[in-house]
Amino acid sequence: MRDFVETEPRVRIEVRLDEEDRRSALHDETFWGLRAEPKELSPVWLYDERGSRLFERITRLPEYYPTRSERKILGRCAAEVAARTGAATLIELGSGTSEKTRLLLDALQAAGTLGCFVPLDASEDVLLRSARTVAERYPALRVHAIVGDFERHLGALPEGRRRLVAFLGSTIGNLHPERRGRFLAALAAVLGPGDALLLGVDLVKDPGVIEAAYNDPGGVTEEFVRNALTALNRDLHADFAQRRFAYQACWDPAREWVDIALRALEGHAVRVEELEADVVFAAGERLRIEVSAKFRRESLERELAAAGMRLEEWWTDADGSFALLLARVGRGRALD
Repeated sequence: MRDFVETEPRVRIEVRLDEEDRRSALHDETFWGLRAEPKELSPVWLYDERGSRLFERITRLPEYYPTRSERKILGRCAAEVAARTGAATLIELGSGTSEKTRLLLDALQAAGTLGCFVPLDASEDVLLRSARTVAERYPALRVHAIVGDFERHLGALPEGRRRLVAFLGSTIGNLHPERRGRFLAALAAVLGPGDALLLGVDLVKDPGVIEAAYNDPGGVTEEFVRNALTALNRDLHADFAQRRFAYQACWDPAREWVDIALRALEGHAVRVEELEADVVFAAGERLRIEVSAKFRRESLERELAAAGMRLEEWWTDADGSFALLLARVGRGRALD
């Protein structure tokens, strides 16, 4: 672990995940993922510098509603969140640029309760830039940034009273149900009686609307997904050929998630030199890149209860396509 203070004394950077650790974990996950049934890659491969720029373009596409919907809900309910939580510390998991989070920062600052912002993200470069930007915009705020994995480093979150943990963008939908359950239980274990969770989730809706968000006419999402192979070829000295795979993102009604994959157009083998592995694909076989689960209030409330949390408040956009929810540790009667 590295811990250092920026030239701006209000900014502290704590590194729990260095490049060697990140690479080792990613390589191990990739080794086993390519042997799984179905074969799959870690979504981490999507987010190199080029992939992050492509995702920013995706969030501005007319078909991609989640970012716009969540921002509208935040704009409407941020003051109520601030009043309900009285948060002294705002923690953001998977913080990225923390652009939408500034709505919460503004509301908590206006309420006069906020003293510290704790963004946690796996990218040290992105975290450094966003931490500096937040510190410049909010001169009275202390920033304690943590370079880490939100599943592995929850124990690094600073202690304190009245903490609000924000986990936005429906990122939780990228976790398979078992993994999601473990994450929620681990998060509940570090939350105290005065703490709260603000969770953003994409909701089940018309499958046509959902699929359109991952199949834009300009092919930006396809380019983003294919970038995972480009990154893997570069970093693991693999020889994935883009022409041998077709992009496929389709709604799975049984699991209520979008299954995002590349489908082999012909039988062939791929050499992954850094893993000393040859990976054989049959014609038509899918290489899963990511899943994006959609949620229903009732089932999500059950998942929270199983992890030891209760739903306290629920906000949606006008179309009921996206939701923000406030939850706390403890069990209680469900909302009407």
